Amino acid sequence: MPGNSFGKALVLTSYGESHGVAMGGVLDGFPANLEINLSFVQSELERRRSGNEFFSSSRSEEDKIEILSGIYKGKSTGAPIAFLIQNRDQKPADYDHLSVVYRPSHADFTWQQKYGIRDPRGGGRSSARETLVRVAGGAFAKLFLQTKNIQVNARISQIGAFQIRDTASAGRGKALRTGHQIADMLDPAIIEFLTRLKSDGDTTGGVISCSITGVPAGLGDPVFDKLQADLAKAMLSINSVKGFEYGSGFEGASMKGSDHNDLFVNDDGIIKTLTNNSGGIQGGISNGAEIYFNVAFKPVSTLMMDQETVTTTGAKTILKGKGRHDVCVLPRALPIVEAMAALVIADHLLRK
Repeated sequence: MPGNSFGKALVLTSYGESHGVAMGGVLDGFPANLEINLSFVQSELERRRSGNEFFSSSRSEEDKIEILSGIYKGKSTGAPIAFLIQNRDQKPADYDHLSVVYRPSHADFTWQQKYGIRDPRGGGRSSARETLVRVAGGAFAKLFLQTKNIQVNARISQIGAFQIRDTASAGRGKALRTGHQIADMLDPAIIEFLTRLKSDGDTTGGVISCSITGVPAGLGDPVFDKLQADLAKAMLSINSVKGFEYGSGFEGASMKGSDHNDLFVNDDGIIKTLTNNSGGIQGGISNGAEIYFNVAFKPVSTLMMDQETVTTTGAKTILKGKGRHDVCVLPRALPIVEAMAALVIADHLLRK
């Protein structure tokens, strides 16, 4: 089974299943002699952990990272950083009934068609719990980016049909990004909406907006390895992601070229653009401006209500809604989006 590694100069390899013994990863190509703040890495995992909100999964995992190699006396050695996170609250028996049923909009059917076998325990390798490894790897990438004064910040900009304005500052990506008690910052109408969905056993999706600042000009390549193409692949590889747009995105399709072009100016010896419809990337290469993009997430596929489906033999059946699942993944997805963005930028920095 290929496709478990991401990156070229900085390569994250992920392993583990949702209800297996552990999740883990190997980060290869990480620079040597960097101070490693493991408390920061753990705090990033905490942001992703379930149970922070009333509308998140009730699965209670400690998500404590264990470092196996690559760090000595608080610094990176240049060797692969290997780590694992134990699955403490695994309940594989809860999924026995799914071994002969295809869940709507899950990977059950396609996985069976490709491999002839599948792990029904929470989706196994296709479970969103795999993103735990990405958050850990991305936390290390963030530590590297901090030495270059590069910041990656994501925020929730939409839940269901509700648009959420960024009131923190003129810059993107400051509000609604803590990953903890986000419900305290949401409009009462959104809370009522999520509460009703939970009561009905239904789910919703939304949009996460991300900003990357401090990126120097010159990252990316002009053909297949365009910076925005790598960011798009990174985001679309996240569970439940259905769309990606950067810069003006789809809105740019309705603009005139004379309005869309970012005009260059000389600002006290620094060449920059007056506007940023390009989203900080031109010709596949960063231009030094803020990189910003939106990521669309579909509603969670697991519903706490009955759904019609078929068994593995094609017989009609009713799938009963039960288990521990999110009503909306957006709060827990914030550190995942940031992690994948950080891995892309760190990878391109090391390539350069």
